Parts: sequence; C-alpha cells; structure tokens
Amino acid sequence: MNDSGGNMGKKQARRPSPERTAQRDPERTRGAILEAATREFADNGMGGARVDAIAERAGTNKRMLYHYFGDKEQLYLKVLEEAYVGIRTAERALHIGDRSPEDGISELALFTWRYFLQHPEFLSLLGTENLHRARWLRQSVRLKELHSHLIGELSQVLEQGKKQGVFIETADPLHVYLTIASLGYFYLSNQYTLSTIFGRDLIEPANLNAWEKHIVHVTLASIKR
Repeated sequence: MNDSGGNMGKKQARRPSPERTAQRDPERTRGAILEAATREFADNGMGGARVDAIAERAGTNKRMLYHYFGDKEQLYLKVLEEAYVGIRTAERALHIGDRSPEDGISELALFTWRYFLQHPEFLSLLGTENLHRARWLRQSVRLKELHSHLIGELSQVLEQGKKQGVFIETADPLHVYLTIASLGYFYLSNQYTLSTIFGRDLIEPANLNAWEKHIVHVTLASIKR
C-alpha cells in the first residue's frame, strides 16, 4: 500500500513541466496558446480576456505565453491575424476566377456565409476589434496583403462579367464583398435580438437555408444587367 503510494508519488514527480514540454515541441505549444487565446478573446473580448485563463486553457503557464508572444496585446494581434489568414486562405482555394462570372460570385457568397456559420469566433473577434476602432488591426501589414488578393481576384471576375454583358459597368468589387459579408454578419451577430423581436428562431436549419439563398440572390441581383 505504502509502496504503491510512493511509486505513484514518484511518477507524479517525473511529470514534465510546461517549460520542458514547450522545449520539446515549441510549435505545438504555440498552437495550443493561440487556440486557447482565440477562445478566450472571442468569449470575453480584449478587455475581459485574462492571460491566466489563456495559459490554463493551453495547459502551460504565463511565462511560456510571454516567451512566445511578448504580451497580451501582441497575442491578441496574432490571434486576429491568424483568424483572417484562415478565411483568406480558404477563399484562395475557391479559385472563383476559374468559374463563370455568376458562378464565381455565387460561390464566394455561399462560402462566406458558411464560413461565418462554422467560425462564430471569427465574428466575435470582428465585433471586439470594431469596438476598439481597429486599433490593433491597423498595426498589421500582413492583413493588408491578404485583403489585396481577395479584391484583386474579385475585380477580375467582375471585369469578365462586364465584358460578357452579364454585370453592370458600375459593379464594384468592394461593394460586392461588403454586400456578401454584411448580409451574413448582421444576421448572425444579431440572431438573438432579431429572433426575440420577430418571434422566429433564425438559427433553425430551414431559416438558415432560406437566408443562404437570399444572400446569393441579393448579391447577384445588385450587379446583374
């Protein structure tokens, strides 16, 4: 009985510290911290997020967090960048320029809506950053480069549609993207208040499917001849 207890104590004493774990697999530790920070910032915003809570979620300690990311603000900026990298990387894989103009716009609209549905943390981060008037977002050169690609590819699709006589000459790539993003963002960000006010559960599958079709219809209708 005593021996087994002693052996158990020895096993516990050999358990590696967070620092040793980080040294063995730094990429895994960084990834765990980023994932934990994303959840913490999405749940509590920049002001309410706690470094202690992030470290606990990640299974590490504050020392490791500061080692990899500097401080809370730098970690928050990194979380924002990674959130945008995620959606922009997925958008690149669509290759909307390889489709017909109408199909390209439809595919972008569908993708954006479904991405918002699958990544509520992204919408929460957007809301937090807008509360701070993009204070941290403005510091990122990386994000500006990512956005230029999206607008560039969308411009090509619209130009092709104009040459084919499918889209109006005044169709603007930024306006098209804002139409798509705003229709999805407003619906999901205000789902609870809108559901309460209008007495309809907006997150029911039938309502989500109907809104998905509406986004595609409105976006195309705004630019078609």
